[in-house]
Amino acid sequence: MSKTVTVIGAGLAGCEAAWQIAKRGIPVRLIEMKPLKFSPAHKIEGFAELICSNSFKAARVDSAAGLLKEEMRRLGSLLLSAAAECSVPAGGALAVNRESFSAAVTAAIKAHPNITVISEVAEEIPRDGITIVATGPLTEGKLAENIKQLCGRDYLSFYDAAAPIVTAESLLEEQLFLASRYGKGNGDDYINCPMNQEEYLHFYKELISAEAAPLHEFDAAPAVYEGCMPVEIMAKRGQDTLRFGPLKPVGLRDPKTGHRPWAVVQLRKENAQGSLYNLVGFQTNLKFGEQKRVFGLIPALANAEFVRYGVMHRNTFLDAPRLLGSDYALLEHPDIYFAGQITGVEGYMESAASGLLAGINAANKLSGLSPFVLPPVTMLGALTAHVIDTSVKDYQPMGANFGIMPPLELTIRDKRARYAAFSERALEAVEQSNNLTL
Repeated sequence: MSKTVTVIGAGLAGCEAAWQIAKRGIPVRLIEMKPLKFSPAHKIEGFAELICSNSFKAARVDSAAGLLKEEMRRLGSLLLSAAAECSVPAGGALAVNRESFSAAVTAAIKAHPNITVISEVAEEIPRDGITIVATGPLTEGKLAENIKQLCGRDYLSFYDAAAPIVTAESLLEEQLFLASRYGKGNGDDYINCPMNQEEYLHFYKELISAEAAPLHEFDAAPAVYEGCMPVEIMAKRGQDTLRFGPLKPVGLRDPKTGHRPWAVVQLRKENAQGSLYNLVGFQTNLKFGEQKRVFGLIPALANAEFVRYGVMHRNTFLDAPRLLGSDYALLEHPDIYFAGQITGVEGYMESAASGLLAGINAANKLSGLSPFVLPPVTMLGALTAHVIDTSVKDYQPMGANFGIMPPLELTIRDKRARYAAFSERALEAVEQSNNLTL
């Protein structure tokens, strides 16, 4: 086996992976197609280019995003170091100057004696050593075909629209009931959120007039598949379209009234522990604020906490629960690792975090060390657990949130205090697990 690790892609995940490997004394070949070729989303030649926002979300350690960054910082993240150098005022968030951030990361990568940057358009995954594929959500062409052949065509997805996910604890119990349609399956397979005629008509009118999010040119699809049509588009076909589609009440009876509701929104478990639920059939391209406002008109969701809003864009990602191990390597090809959004993590820091872990594990494998896997009580460990959770059948991208973490031993009602307890527990676990030479 080659003593050099190949990393394909110099985005956030690829740069973090290359850095973690190189600082452990292992040579890295970092293959990046820019400036030979640019995807429709990229504009500058530098590495770790930020496409949309310049924000890495909340900085507070008692927030999910802040906890993730603190864990990465304690594990020696390159990107967190660069972000600190290039930060700009953003209230409680960590935001950076895009150009300065990219320049800082690029300079650090190119200056490291163990990293060789190769300007090349990768068309296939090398098989003569360890490789990390970190090519991002717009992976296409011959490399995408090579990944399909390697993983199986049914395990590489392109999605046009995804539904929101909410926490179970934020739902109003008095406004919902548990049941499966016609009593099939287990009695608690679905959470049902009923609406009477007045509530439904109010929801419907607000839905069809809500403001949609603009699509980037590279996100726009030539057509939206019927099976993943945004709920707001479907609703515009007619007032009762949803009632004969994803909100159909047939086969359900509300035990509180003894009658069939006028319309029902069903929620389905998103994870094995039942802490997260997705809104069945609610793929959407509404702006995030509009989703919270309009979907909050559903009585059971009046106080819902959204851990992921619905999105609509082109994204390439693996069916990771069937393909990847806890070290981010392919189960059937353990010398090939994946990192970044292609693994099904959503967000800048989440992508970088998967690169950090894939890099550490690739270095460990080459050095004959055991895989480094953090427990799920950490945010890094919880994201990994989500990525490989085989109980998730309809796998969709996920960002950092407290809903994917195991519950606390003691119930804490105050949200801020509860999140602080999650963070304290997580950071203690990171320190206990961190037996690496950083």
